[in-house]
Amino acid sequence: MRAYERFLKYIRVYTTSDDNSETIPSTQRQFDLGNELAQEMKALGISNVRIDDKCYVYGEIPAAKGYEDAPGIGFIAHMDTAPDFSGEGVNPQIIENYDGSRVALGNSGLFLDPADFPHLSSLKGRTLITTDGTTLLGGDDKAGIAEIMTLAEILLKEDIPHGKICIGFTPDEEIGRGADCFDIENFGADFAYTVDGGVENELEYENFNAAGAQVQIKGFPVHPGSSKNTLVNAVQVAVEFHNMLPAGETPRYTEEYEGFYHLCDLNGDIAQASMVYIIRDHDSHLFEARISTMKHIAKLLNEKYGAGTVTLTIKEQYRNMKEKIEPCMHLIENAKLAAQEAGLSPVTVPIRGGTDGARLSYMGLPCPNLGTGGYAAHGPCEHITVEGMDLVVEILKGIVKRYAEPVK
Repeated sequence: MRAYERFLKYIRVYTTSDDNSETIPSTQRQFDLGNELAQEMKALGISNVRIDDKCYVYGEIPAAKGYEDAPGIGFIAHMDTAPDFSGEGVNPQIIENYDGSRVALGNSGLFLDPADFPHLSSLKGRTLITTDGTTLLGGDDKAGIAEIMTLAEILLKEDIPHGKICIGFTPDEEIGRGADCFDIENFGADFAYTVDGGVENELEYENFNAAGAQVQIKGFPVHPGSSKNTLVNAVQVAVEFHNMLPAGETPRYTEEYEGFYHLCDLNGDIAQASMVYIIRDHDSHLFEARISTMKHIAKLLNEKYGAGTVTLTIKEQYRNMKEKIEPCMHLIENAKLAAQEAGLSPVTVPIRGGTDGARLSYMGLPCPNLGTGGYAAHGPCEHITVEGMDLVVEILKGIVKRYAEPVK
């Protein structure tokens, strides 16, 4: 079975996570795909298949005879889709021999337009898979799951040299919890790759340092007719807080290695207000400076309006995996060589976000990321190609072959 055939099956399973939930996994529906994958893995002949009570799915392919001393290599993808846009009732469109022109996304009134996505011209002649405009597609990261499962089938059917291959599928990656309960000790891999988003020739081992910030503002309501030097309007203080941040350092105005502050939510009235931010930067020193800036703004506003007006809570989310990958750059070099053997020109790009691999790297499992062949994740314009997915499978197969010998 080709990767896209599995993909079309997996995306119809509703697995969106919920960042307002405190359960693990955050939504029970993720078990629907987890159980399906566990059954499929057993049917393929994958060993030691298990799904735990937190919806982590694991399996192994033992080393081929004579390759027992090769390092164990893991491949990891996540089952949930992002809560940013609907992931229920996915109804894909399949466009064979795509001509590079604008594509209507069902009857939604939306279009996949080369004016918005210039790379579409490079996909001409391929089989394009899109949404119908009412949901996301789910390529992030069911494409990665499909590609890993297809690799597993190939390894179990063909005479390909390989060491132990470890497979892991996680819940809740999209809400930053995918590595929380990952069982590294029993996973069995010496090194691993996440297969999670991005173009098929992309390799990623640098990601943002990340934190979340909650700002709570306590106002002092007074009748507006007699409130001079007394009224503290919580919403206005919230606006003032936001306007003290650098105006050009938001996602809209930044790219590549440039960090940002991102206001995700603002609610309130005169008496109280709240804001939710995410803070991102590749450079650890600049990241700490961003946190210091927010703390300084809170201090200034408390001095202006009174102690306790602004309460700032910052929670670190993940760190740049670069320092954990650099001691084992063979992970990147072998992936580059595998991409070249598949006929691609590999590129390394910084992740403007995070993956399970970033946290797993800090937990002791070096784990850079490989692209899946997907584009425009988390929204109705998400798309992928059949051929791109096939190329990713070839890259995974090439990596496996390269690790059939001990790492030097």
